[in-house]
Amino acid sequence: MIQAQSYSQTQIQAHPQSAPLLATHDITKSFGTVRALAGVSIGIGAGDSVAIMGPSGSGKSTLLHCLSGVLVPEQGTVDFDGHPLSRLSDKKRSHLRLSQFGFVFQDGQLLPELPARENVALPLMLTGTSRGQALKAADDMIGRIGLADLRDRRPGDMSGGQAQRIAIARAMVGRPRVVFADEPSGALDQASGHEVMQLLTTTCQISGTSLVVVTHDINVARWCSRLIEIRDGLVHADRRMQMPESQGSGTNGFKPTGATDAAGAAVAEGSNR
Repeated sequence: MIQAQSYSQTQIQAHPQSAPLLATHDITKSFGTVRALAGVSIGIGAGDSVAIMGPSGSGKSTLLHCLSGVLVPEQGTVDFDGHPLSRLSDKKRSHLRLSQFGFVFQDGQLLPELPARENVALPLMLTGTSRGQALKAADDMIGRIGLADLRDRRPGDMSGGQAQRIAIARAMVGRPRVVFADEPSGALDQASGHEVMQLLTTTCQISGTSLVVVTHDINVARWCSRLIEIRDGLVHADRRMQMPESQGSGTNGFKPTGATDAAGAAVAEGSNR
């Protein structure tokens, strides 16, 4: 699997109790005459799980895109492990997203013509891993989340919840340092959404991966340890959250339900190898 690249780390502003990994410093971003971000400064620690919440048009998705290097702010800086993303070329930011970041979208965005294992292997192959090694890593990841029997199915032959769990496997297969999730359960029913958020937060927690979730739903936000509220392009509130009892803390506190039972145990075993 792809190993995380080594960076020298400098101290930057972060939320208390967290070592800084990702931070924005007074960033602004406009689209025409609309100011999406009006000077946002936040810090996200390694292993932190953060929900960014706000009404439609508040700037939460723009903030996620700036944090992940998809967008470059007009003013201010975004730092990843002490390195300013805005100074990187488009090519280098794209490589960073492939090698250091994982993404989970509302509709999964799996390629419909590819079976699950090839969808999961794709980020590894795009960074130069051989097809054989990438597929082996994908099969292992899919097995860890309890969906080994679906590895040869195409997205059209899966339920929405199954497809989203495959999307989580794709996001995690390269062992990213940060996973960005934009409304990851927004298209699912309540039960499937609960299962997806349980798998996403637990997998990131076990692997020590930082998680940034954009949502408008407080029930989704409660799966994270911290909530940042955005209104009118500004940070309105930033507070710690009490996570659901079903998530607990660490592998010993994991109390999965349904199909995530074997998945949680397998992910924990795999992370300790």
